[in-house]
Amino acid sequence: MAVLVVVGSLNVDLAVEVERFPRPGETLLASDYTLHLGGKGGNQAVAAARLGGKVRMIARVGEDHFGWQLRQGLLHEGIDVDEVRAVGPVSGVAWIQIAPGGENTVTVAPGANRSLRPEDLSPELFDGARAVLAQLEIPLGTVEQALRRAREVGALRILNAAPATSLDRILDEVDLLVVNEHEAGILAGREPQTSEEALAIASSLARKVPQAVVTLGAQGLVFAGREGEGMMAAFPVEAIDTTASGDAFVGALAEALVEGRPFREALRWGAAAGALAATRRGAQPSLPRREALLDLLGQL
Repeated sequence: MAVLVVVGSLNVDLAVEVERFPRPGETLLASDYTLHLGGKGGNQAVAAARLGGKVRMIARVGEDHFGWQLRQGLLHEGIDVDEVRAVGPVSGVAWIQIAPGGENTVTVAPGANRSLRPEDLSPELFDGARAVLAQLEIPLGTVEQALRRAREVGALRILNAAPATSLDRILDEVDLLVVNEHEAGILAGREPQTSEEALAIASSLARKVPQAVVTLGAQGLVFAGREGEGMMAAFPVEAIDTTASGDAFVGALAEALVEGRPFREALRWGAAAGALAATRRGAQPSLPRREALLDLLGQL
């Protein structure tokens, strides 16, 4: 069975519901907080594993109770955690505010995620990899090394450029770039206001990488590159909490590609997973399992 190697972050999410996002200097009362396991790396690894993928996670957690919880959560999902190691005093933590309609803001304290270094990525960790998936909540040099290791073993190199930053030095190592509209705006210098503008940005990104995808939330997604270009509508759902919808999309897309599915079918897998995740609260608790995804796709 082909392996998806995820190199990325693990965080504990502390989430509250608010009537609206506060203005600078303003204090608002919120709901009681809830605690969920998260981090972009962890979310995407769990998203792929719940769809039946064989996933290996490479990450760092703190020597605290949060770190133990994060590792146990991945183990419970059947993910290989041999390279999820405890270093330093604190794990990564994310504070999430959720407004009516499911929109959210996220502030992340990386903690032990900063400790995952390029020299930690030995070649044998990538044995059997069909795809390597990375995000940007770990040091950029580590992301670059992960993509190099993927190239060495002939694996598909997938980068979810979130949170967005300057990427010129590593885009040559990327096969598939996935960003949302806000991240696309940072990379392109202008945030798209319409699907047509998003497609134009995807086309410009596809001059730097073989394939680019820009997700647009309820407006669907656009893509451009070697697999052609186009738009794809979102699955209509009633959104409750969009916290991990993007991670659900990326993890499902990666798993579909590891399974050898055609690119456009893989995009539909991602879109279905993202839609389902928006209908439940929390990060990892919202990530769908294979039966639910196939049901939405009409493949059961």
